[in-house]
Amino acid sequence: MVRVDDFCVDRYEAHLKELQRDGATVPHPYYERPNAGATYVAASEAGVFPQGYVSRIEASAACVAAGKRLCSRSEWLRACRMAIPASRPPRAPTCNVGKVHLLSYLFADRQGSFRYDEHFNAPALNKTPGFLARTGEHDDCQSESGAFDMIGNLHEWVSDTVSATFLQRFESEGVHRQWQPGQVGNGIFMGGFYSTTGEHGPGCAFTTIAHEPAYHDYSTGFRCCSETVPRTKE
Repeated sequence: MVRVDDFCVDRYEAHLKELQRDGATVPHPYYERPNAGATYVAASEAGVFPQGYVSRIEASAACVAAGKRLCSRSEWLRACRMAIPASRPPRAPTCNVGKVHLLSYLFADRQGSFRYDEHFNAPALNKTPGFLARTGEHDDCQSESGAFDMIGNLHEWVSDTVSATFLQRFESEGVHRQWQPGQVGNGIFMGGFYSTTGEHGPGCAFTTIAHEPAYHDYSTGFRCCSETVPRTKE
């Protein structure tokens, strides 16, 4: 983890390790949904593919199992704004963004009629070479203190829930975003993923509020925050 002001944030987007009965952990395939009933621990390290296909509920539980928590949106923004200066173009060329949308590419025969489990959560999406990147692979997409990929690669869940007050603040941010069906009770994910540019805001301001906390697809990932760096270094 790295320190940002009064909190710490994972250096890399998280991957999952499944906790076994004997206390050992086994890496979970990054291209598969978490198994129902299993306990997962969030891990952060360089050179691995981060976990997609994860809901906010699952991401939060994995952070807690690691002795951490999901970042709040305000924490996430503070960490990310260190990573990509406001003067840099919204489509930061050093980050993993701006690629074609794989749903239309891999499932062209569907003509835009995609099914949630069969298509949005298909393992083939994040297994396709040249799209999802390993953690730290884009070595210029990092903060001065060393947090990688806060723009692009995977969307990142934060702990906030959409409320009426949040919607008022959100609309007053002065950021141009395409319309999205945000409503009270939805979760929030940040940063965009490898197939986005500035649809929901430029750079760090990219914010999606259209999905409930139980939502997951190939683009949804996370990282954890903490008040202090855990004793066990990852």
